[in-house]
Parts: sequence; C-alpha cells; structure tokens
Amino acid sequence: MPPGLSELAPLAWPHAPWLLLLAVLVSFVAGVVRGFAGFGYSALVVAALSPFVPPGPVVVAVLVLEVLASLRVLRQAGPLMDRSWRDALLGGNLLFVPLGMAGLAWLDPGVVRVVVAALLLAGALGVRLVIGRRLLATASLRATAAASSGLLNGFAASGGIVAALLMAATGMPAATLRATMINLLMWISAYALLWGAALSFVGRSPLFGAQALGWLLLLWAPLLVGMRVGGRAFERTDARRQARLVLDVLIGAAALGLLVACLARPA
Repeated sequence: MPPGLSELAPLAWPHAPWLLLLAVLVSFVAGVVRGFAGFGYSALVVAALSPFVPPGPVVVAVLVLEVLASLRVLRQAGPLMDRSWRDALLGGNLLFVPLGMAGLAWLDPGVVRVVVAALLLAGALGVRLVIGRRLLATASLRATAAASSGLLNGFAASGGIVAALLMAATGMPAATLRATMINLLMWISAYALLWGAALSFVGRSPLFGAQALGWLLLLWAPLLVGMRVGGRAFERTDARRQARLVLDVLIGAAALGLLVACLARPA
C-alpha cells in the first residue's frame, strides 16, 4: 500500500478488519429480520457490536437507520397499525427515553457495554418465557411494555423488540404487529435522536460525530438488501416461529456480549 494510503487507512476504519466484515454481515441479517417482522434490527446490531466498540455512536447510527427504514414503508403500514398500542408505547418512550439516553451519554463506555448486554439479555429471556402464552392487553401490560421500551430504546436503541413481543403475546395479528412497529419505531427513534443530540451538546459527549456517520454509511446498504429479502419472506413464514428465532438469536448475542464486556472490564 502506498505510504499516503497506509496513513489514511486507520482514519477511514480505526477498528480491526474482521470487525468490518462482522458489521456488514450483522446489518444484513438484522435487516432481514426487520424486513420480515418490522422490528429487531437495532437490538441485534447493538448486541453484536457493542462488546467491541463504544456503543454510543453505533446506537445513534441505528436510530437514524430505523427512521429511514420506516419511512420507506410507512404509507403501506399506516392503515394496518393498532393506534391504541402505538399511542401507549409513544407515551412511555416520551417519559423513559431521556433516562436511557442520559446513561448512554455520560456513563463510562465499559459500564455501558455491560449494562446494554445485561438489559438486552434480561428483556429477551423474559419475553422468551411468555412466548406461546396468551396475555391480556391490560393497562398494566401496556405500561410495562411502554416503560421497558422507552428505557431500552434510549440506552441501546432496542426497545422495539420487547414492545413487539409483548404485543405478539396478546395474540395481535402479524400484519398489525408489523405495521404498528414500523410506525412506532420511526417516531421513538427520531425522539431518541433529539434527546441524544441535546445531551451531547450539553455534556459534550461524543454520541454524534464522525464515528456515528461512519457506522451509518457502513450499515445502510446491508440493511436495505436485508429488508428486501425479509419483506419478500413475510407472507410465507410462520410469524410465531420467526419470533422465537429472533429471540433466540438475540439471547445468544446478548449473552456473548455480556461475557465479552465483563471480561474486558478492568479488575
């Protein structure tokens, strides 16, 4: 490699080469899940990448991608969504996203890695236990879904998966669930981005900047391809089986991430 290019290479990609390949693969696989189910992209990407890089810029990048992904299919999803669930979840996110974003902006990155992995693992395990059971869509269930969704969305851009799987446990049809999540994720992701920008400005935390832009550009194309594949498979696959698969993948990724994050913490 010419001397000039060898000096620029670490600036263009400051991480190990294998992480570049992992990020592209993870974004594609998570995009397939997003195209099929309407949720799951952020949770899978953050769980897979946060053990190896500071989570903040990755979270910002996937929040932007969630907004862009929802805008692509928002018109088709609108008539099918459940507005009562959407409004309840929006309310919870309005209250709890700021708490999650504050932790993401101001806590030590090593602590954030452990907390993100632990929250994702606990949430996925909890929802996995109720998959297959029929829950009543009570006010307390909606409040639980709203609060956990808001906190996880602010901390790890991953609140959608808990909300979606609790809605699925009430027996909501797959098409309604998918449409509700597409609409919801656009609004809560945009809201989390606004809080992240405000907290970064006040606390001078590096959530926004060149790193977030780099992740955004890297993950965008694989997401688009994956969403196209997942969208085509939506009407041909059993939604309940797919929900279990998404959860199992998330549990494995979060467990591995928690192990790596704990081992990387100084004694």
